[in-house]
Amino acid sequence: VQLQASGGGLVQAGGSLRLSCAASERTFSNYVMGWFRQAPGKEREFVAAIFTNGDTTNYADSVKGRFTISRDNAKNTAYLQMNSLKPEDTAVYYCAAGQSHFFTLIVMSTWYRKYTFWGQGTLVTVSS
Repeated sequence: VQLQASGGGLVQAGGSLRLSCAASERTFSNYVMGWFRQAPGKEREFVAAIFTNGDTTNYADSVKGRFTISRDNAKNTAYLQMNSLKPEDTAVYYCAAGQSHFFTLIVMSTWYRKYTFWGQGTLVTVSS
């Protein structure tokens, strides 16, 4: 599976961005999709995940209420709508895909090793 992330850019604090992750795989609907981010000098951290049916989602506490993850299985695309952005949201954002049968618990969606395929990353910069 090849993943292509896009939508990053420079935005002022309080603004919004929408990231997209397009997958090459026809069986996209069989994959759990996740977003992770990595700020300079920091470790990669979980942001959000969405399960195959689109109804089950999981968010990091730091983004709950501000970010929304969604997917369109017909378009093989996952999205991350980011609102009320803060300077601390500045990072390279990566989308990832993992086969759904590896995620027997929702908490596993936060474990980056569960994801087999990764996109190239898109930079989000939030200015204060």
